[in-house]
Amino acid sequence: MSGHSKWATTHRQKAIVDAKRGAIFTKLANIITIAARKGGDPEANPSLRAAIDKARSMNMPKDNIERAIKKGTGELAGEQVEELYYEGIISPGIQVVVKCLTDNKNRSGSTVRHLFTKNNGVFGAVLWNFSQLGVIRIPNELIKEQHLNNEELELELIDQGIIDFKKELEGIVVYTEIANLQIVKDFLEKKNLKIEQAEIEYVAKEKLDLSDEERAKLDKFFEELDDNEDVNDYYTNLS
Repeated sequence: MSGHSKWATTHRQKAIVDAKRGAIFTKLANIITIAARKGGDPEANPSLRAAIDKARSMNMPKDNIERAIKKGTGELAGEQVEELYYEGIISPGIQVVVKCLTDNKNRSGSTVRHLFTKNNGVFGAVLWNFSQLGVIRIPNELIKEQHLNNEELELELIDQGIIDFKKELEGIVVYTEIANLQIVKDFLEKKNLKIEQAEIEYVAKEKLDLSDEERAKLDKFFEELDDNEDVNDYYTNLS
Protein backbone atom coordinates (compact mmCIF):
# COMPACT_ATOMS: atom_id res chain seq x y z
CA MET A 1 0.00 0.00 0.00
CA SER A 2 1.35 3.39 -0.97
CA GLY A 3 1.05 6.60 1.01
CA HIS A 4 3.14 8.73 3.32
CA SER A 5 2.44 8.79 7.06
CA LYS A 6 4.03 9.68 10.38
CA TRP A 7 4.71 5.96 10.82
CA ALA A 8 6.60 5.88 7.50
CA THR A 9 8.56 9.02 8.36
CA THR A 10 9.78 7.49 11.62
CA HIS A 11 10.82 4.22 9.98
CA ARG A 12 12.62 6.20 7.28
CA GLN A 13 14.50 8.35 9.79
CA LYS A 14 15.61 5.30 11.76
CA ALA A 15 17.04 3.77 8.58
CA ILE A 16 19.09 6.87 7.77
CA VAL A 17 22.64 6.02 6.75
CA ASP A 18 25.53 7.46 8.76
CA ALA A 19 26.18 10.10 6.11
CA LYS A 20 22.85 11.75 6.92
CA ARG A 21 22.82 11.15 10.66
CA GLY A 22 24.52 14.48 11.34
CA ALA A 23 21.70 16.33 9.56
CA ILE A 24 19.09 14.47 11.62
CA PHE A 25 20.96 15.34 14.83
CA THR A 26 21.01 19.00 13.76
CA LYS A 27 17.23 18.95 13.38
CA LEU A 28 16.80 17.24 16.76
CA ALA A 29 19.13 19.75 18.43
CA ASN A 30 17.08 22.62 17.03
CA ILE A 31 13.88 21.09 18.42
CA ILE A 32 15.47 20.83 21.87
CA THR A 33 16.89 24.37 21.73
CA ILE A 34 13.51 25.90 20.84
CA ALA A 35 11.73 23.86 23.54
CA ALA A 36 14.33 24.79 26.18
CA ARG A 37 13.52 28.49 25.76
CA LYS A 38 10.38 27.81 27.82
CA GLY A 39 12.52 26.31 30.63
CA GLY A 40 15.43 23.91 30.89
CA ASP A 41 13.74 21.45 33.29
CA PRO A 42 12.13 18.63 31.25
CA GLU A 43 9.97 17.65 34.22
CA ALA A 44 8.28 21.07 34.12
CA ASN A 45 8.43 21.52 30.34
CA PRO A 46 6.49 18.84 28.39
CA SER A 47 7.74 20.12 25.03
CA LEU A 48 11.36 19.75 26.15
CA ARG A 49 10.71 16.31 27.64
CA ALA A 50 9.17 15.12 24.37
CA ALA A 51 12.07 16.59 22.36
CA ILE A 52 14.68 14.88 24.55
CA ASP A 53 12.87 11.55 24.38
CA LYS A 54 12.73 11.77 20.58
CA ALA A 55 16.46 12.55 20.42
CA ARG A 56 17.27 9.59 22.66
CA SER A 57 15.16 7.28 20.51
CA MET A 58 17.35 8.30 17.55
CA ASN A 59 20.51 7.56 19.59
CA MET A 60 21.59 11.19 19.73
CA PRO A 61 24.64 11.55 22.03
CA LYS A 62 24.01 12.87 25.53
CA ASP A 63 26.52 15.71 25.05
CA ASN A 64 24.64 16.95 21.99
CA ILE A 65 21.37 16.97 23.94
CA GLU A 66 22.86 18.86 26.87
CA ARG A 67 24.51 21.40 24.56
CA ALA A 68 21.20 22.02 22.75
CA ILE A 69 19.42 22.60 26.08
CA LYS A 70 22.07 25.12 27.17
CA LYS A 71 21.72 27.01 23.89
CA GLY A 72 17.99 27.27 24.51
CA THR A 73 18.37 28.49 28.08
CA GLY A 74 21.07 30.98 27.07
CA GLU A 75 23.94 29.24 28.89
CA LEU A 76 25.73 28.74 25.56
CA ALA A 77 26.03 31.18 22.69
CA GLY A 78 25.08 30.09 19.19
CA GLU A 79 23.24 31.01 16.02
CA GLN A 80 19.71 32.23 16.65
CA VAL A 81 17.25 29.54 15.58
CA GLU A 82 13.71 30.64 14.72
CA GLU A 83 10.54 28.56 14.70
CA LEU A 84 8.47 29.34 11.60
CA TYR A 85 5.26 27.87 10.20
CA TYR A 86 4.16 27.81 6.57
CA GLU A 87 0.63 26.85 5.53
CA GLY A 88 -0.61 25.70 2.17
CA ILE A 89 -2.67 23.36 0.03
CA ILE A 90 -1.44 20.60 -2.26
CA SER A 91 -3.62 19.15 -5.03
CA PRO A 92 -6.13 17.49 -4.60
CA GLY A 93 -6.98 19.73 -1.61
CA ILE A 94 -4.59 18.42 1.06
CA GLN A 95 -3.90 21.00 3.77
CA VAL A 96 -0.29 21.09 4.97
CA VAL A 97 1.32 22.93 7.88
CA VAL A 98 5.13 22.96 7.63
CA LYS A 99 7.20 23.66 10.74
CA CYS A 100 10.69 25.01 10.14
CA LEU A 101 13.51 25.54 12.62
CA THR A 102 16.03 27.73 10.87
CA ASP A 103 18.74 30.34 11.22
CA ASN A 104 17.76 31.86 7.86
CA LYS A 105 14.04 32.59 7.43
CA ASN A 106 14.48 33.90 3.87
CA ARG A 107 16.08 30.62 2.80
CA SER A 108 13.48 28.43 4.50
CA GLY A 109 10.54 30.48 3.21
CA SER A 110 11.68 30.45 -0.41
CA THR A 111 12.59 26.75 -0.27
CA VAL A 112 9.25 25.65 1.18
CA ARG A 113 7.33 27.84 -1.26
CA HIS A 114 9.31 26.27 -4.13
CA LEU A 115 8.41 22.77 -2.92
CA PHE A 116 4.72 23.69 -2.84
CA THR A 117 4.82 25.26 -6.29
CA LYS A 118 6.67 22.39 -8.02
CA ASN A 119 4.15 19.93 -6.56
CA ASN A 120 1.03 21.81 -7.72
CA GLY A 121 0.49 23.55 -4.41
CA VAL A 122 0.10 27.10 -3.09
CA PHE A 123 0.60 28.89 0.21
CA GLY A 124 -2.67 29.63 2.02
CA ALA A 125 -4.20 29.74 5.51
CA VAL A 126 -5.19 26.29 6.83
CA LEU A 127 -4.33 26.41 10.55
CA TRP A 128 -7.99 27.10 11.33
CA ASN A 129 -8.56 23.37 10.73
CA PHE A 130 -5.84 22.21 13.18
CA SER A 131 -5.49 21.92 16.97
CA GLN A 132 -2.30 21.28 18.94
CA LEU A 133 -2.47 17.97 20.81
CA GLY A 134 -0.18 15.45 22.41
CA VAL A 135 0.18 12.43 20.09
CA ILE A 136 1.53 8.99 21.03
CA ARG A 137 2.00 6.19 18.48
CA ILE A 138 2.25 2.56 19.58
CA PRO A 139 3.23 0.09 16.81
CA ASN A 140 1.32 -3.20 16.49
CA GLU A 141 4.41 -5.31 17.14
CA LEU A 142 4.89 -3.69 20.54
CA ILE A 143 1.30 -4.37 21.55
CA LYS A 144 1.57 -8.01 20.44
CA GLU A 145 4.91 -8.38 22.23
CA GLN A 146 3.30 -7.36 25.53
CA HIS A 147 0.16 -9.44 24.83
CA LEU A 148 -2.12 -6.43 25.31
CA ASN A 149 -5.78 -6.30 24.40
CA ASN A 150 -6.68 -3.19 22.39
CA GLU A 151 -10.12 -2.76 23.96
CA GLU A 152 -8.80 -3.11 27.52
CA LEU A 153 -5.93 -0.73 26.76
CA GLU A 154 -8.38 1.83 25.36
CA LEU A 155 -10.51 1.70 28.52
CA GLU A 156 -7.43 2.13 30.73
CA LEU A 157 -6.32 5.12 28.67
CA ILE A 158 -9.76 6.70 28.88
CA ASP A 159 -9.34 6.56 32.65
CA GLN A 160 -6.08 8.51 32.15
CA GLY A 161 -8.03 11.32 30.48
CA ILE A 162 -7.07 10.85 26.82
CA ILE A 163 -8.97 12.74 24.10
CA ASP A 164 -9.10 9.98 21.49
CA PHE A 165 -7.83 6.49 20.62
CA LYS A 166 -7.43 5.52 16.95
CA LYS A 167 -6.62 2.12 15.47
CA GLU A 168 -4.57 2.42 12.28
CA LEU A 169 -2.95 -0.13 9.98
CA GLU A 170 0.48 0.24 11.64
CA GLY A 171 -0.70 0.52 15.24
CA ILE A 172 -2.56 2.70 17.72
CA VAL A 173 -2.55 6.49 17.94
CA VAL A 174 -3.44 8.14 21.26
CA TYR A 175 -4.40 11.82 21.48
CA THR A 176 -4.05 13.81 24.69
CA GLU A 177 -4.14 17.35 25.97
CA ILE A 178 -0.61 18.78 25.83
CA ALA A 179 -0.40 18.95 29.63
CA ASN A 180 -1.28 15.24 29.90
CA LEU A 181 1.15 13.94 27.27
CA GLN A 182 3.89 12.94 29.71
CA ILE A 183 1.41 11.49 32.19
CA VAL A 184 -0.06 9.16 29.56
CA LYS A 185 3.40 8.28 28.21
CA ASP A 186 4.60 7.36 31.72
CA PHE A 187 1.47 5.23 32.21
CA LEU A 188 2.14 3.31 28.99
CA GLU A 189 5.82 2.79 29.81
CA LYS A 190 4.83 1.27 33.16
CA LYS A 191 3.07 -1.36 31.03
CA ASN A 192 6.47 -2.08 29.39
CA LEU A 193 5.54 -0.26 26.20
CA LYS A 194 8.64 1.51 24.88
CA ILE A 195 7.14 4.62 23.33
CA GLU A 196 9.19 5.95 20.43
CA GLN A 197 6.77 8.67 19.33
CA ALA A 198 5.24 11.01 21.91
CA GLU A 199 5.10 14.52 20.49
CA ILE A 200 3.07 17.71 20.34
CA GLU A 201 1.54 17.96 16.87
CA TYR A 202 -1.00 19.93 14.87
CA VAL A 203 -3.93 17.57 14.33
CA ALA A 204 -6.60 18.26 11.70
CA LYS A 205 -10.16 18.60 12.98
CA GLU A 206 -11.64 17.53 9.63
CA LYS A 207 -9.67 15.05 7.52
CA LEU A 208 -9.70 14.04 3.87
CA ASP A 209 -9.40 10.46 2.61
CA LEU A 210 -7.59 9.68 -0.65
CA SER A 211 -7.11 6.63 -2.79
CA ASP A 212 -3.75 4.82 -2.76
CA GLU A 213 -3.03 6.22 -6.21
CA GLU A 214 -3.67 9.81 -5.07
CA ARG A 215 -1.53 9.29 -1.97
CA ALA A 216 1.34 7.91 -4.07
CA LYS A 217 1.43 11.17 -6.04
CA LEU A 218 2.03 13.07 -2.80
CA ASP A 219 4.89 10.87 -1.60
CA LYS A 220 7.56 12.81 -3.50
CA PHE A 221 6.45 16.10 -1.91
CA PHE A 222 6.52 14.63 1.60
CA GLU A 223 9.92 13.01 1.03
CA GLU A 224 11.30 16.35 -0.14
CA LEU A 225 10.01 17.95 3.06
CA ASP A 226 11.66 15.16 5.09
CA ASP A 227 14.98 15.79 3.37
CA ASN A 228 14.97 19.59 3.71
CA GLU A 229 17.43 20.75 6.37
CA ASP A 230 15.14 23.55 7.62
CA VAL A 231 11.93 21.51 7.83
CA ASN A 232 11.47 20.09 11.28
CA ASP A 233 8.01 18.57 10.84
CA TYR A 234 4.79 18.87 8.88
CA TYR A 235 1.15 18.07 9.49
CA THR A 236 -1.69 17.32 7.08
CA ASN A 237 -5.42 16.72 7.01
CA LEU A 238 -4.96 13.29 5.43
CA SER A 239 -7.05 10.67 7.20
